[in-house]
Amino acid sequence: MKKITTAVTFLGSVLCAGPAGASDLPMPSGDAAATHETASAAYMDTRDIIFYALSMVGINYRWGGSSPQTGFDCSGLVGHVFRQIAGLVLPRDSYAMARIGRPVTLEDLRPGDLVFFNTMRRPFSHVGIYLGDKRFVHAPSAGKSVHVVDMTEPYWSARFNGARRIGL
Repeated sequence: MKKITTAVTFLGSVLCAGPAGASDLPMPSGDAAATHETASAAYMDTRDIIFYALSMVGINYRWGGSSPQTGFDCSGLVGHVFRQIAGLVLPRDSYAMARIGRPVTLEDLRPGDLVFFNTMRRPFSHVGIYLGDKRFVHAPSAGKSVHVVDMTEPYWSARFNGARRIGL
């Protein structure tokens, strides 16, 4: 219960602080009304992705799992969230996910970006969804459940492989 309370408190602070709001999103060319509508829609998708991902906190890890009913592995969680909220079908494994979207530097991370780590002695073997404030949500490993962690923890910072922004 403490993990869920912490996740909800964190989410509230991130969203109230206004991370990656519409003004931070890239603006397509076109008239002002269409531009504002596009940016607002992208912001809503990002916020919805974060809310939905955090609603999965506490669901057990399961290798090959891709639903709340069966449990999740890391790529199953990410794929499920993006499919349910944004209607995007992502590749099934983290390595393939790392080749879609566009690269993002650590300094330019925004909530909703995918973050990748080398956790199995091979690049891009783990993926999570960036939440803001150097935190991400992920399905860690057998015996654990979906939870939020800090990317600055030595384990994660030493294994960071990069990030990708998926078009919303």
